[in-house]
Amino acid sequence: MTDRQRYLFGDLLRDWRTTRRVPQLELASAADVSARHLSFLETGRSAPSRTMVLKLADHLDVPLRERNQLLLAAGFAPTYGESPLDGERMTMVRSALRQVLTATEPYPALAVDRHWNLVDANAAVAAFTHDAPDDLLAAPFNVLKFSLDPRGLGGRIINLGQWRTHLFERLDRQIRVTGDPELKSLLAELKAFPGPEVEEEDAVISGDVAVYLRLRTGDQELSFFSTVTTFGTPLDVTVDELSVESFYPADDKTAEYLRRLLP
Repeated sequence: MTDRQRYLFGDLLRDWRTTRRVPQLELASAADVSARHLSFLETGRSAPSRTMVLKLADHLDVPLRERNQLLLAAGFAPTYGESPLDGERMTMVRSALRQVLTATEPYPALAVDRHWNLVDANAAVAAFTHDAPDDLLAAPFNVLKFSLDPRGLGGRIINLGQWRTHLFERLDRQIRVTGDPELKSLLAELKAFPGPEVEEEDAVISGDVAVYLRLRTGDQELSFFSTVTTFGTPLDVTVDELSVESFYPADDKTAEYLRRLLP
């Protein structure tokens, strides 16, 4: 390993430890090394083994893409593959996604990648997209951009200020987890869309159990809450970065509307 690689690995490791707010002594104990040795790894005075890199990354809950970066910085080949979703190896993954999406009907559900680009969706997502202009629906279709664009859902969301705040906080958490610069750019782009700011006292509505998406459709108001599903034990970067968001009715009126939409 070159000196440059050591310092790069040490910088990355220290950044992740700081981001996760893990004291050096705690991380050293989890990795079964002395705090002095961990300090040497962070300053580049010692070189880690492959096993040590993975052990530290595991304790810091580093995403698979960034674990590969740590390995490369330490002078090792990446451990985790990144398979194209339309490839033969991903047949079972695509099948699992399709089963989850179909099983959620008549309620909307969609699968997205790390950058919130649409991977797949069920037929009930038409409740969100049915009156959107064609250019907004063209690939790559970014779910978050569509949700705040005034020509998309942004023009129909009744509690837009609250929903914007919810999405910004959620994306900010994802940025802290991954450090992904593309997500930082996405957040800046989302904040440029027009929308009201939500007052602190209005951020949580008394009696609500979740942040609801309140949507205007014709002369009706629909109300949804969402759940997120991810793969439990991924060993591939693509799989690690997939998630399914399902939207369930928060009241009987919304449930009846969705049942009529998909008889």
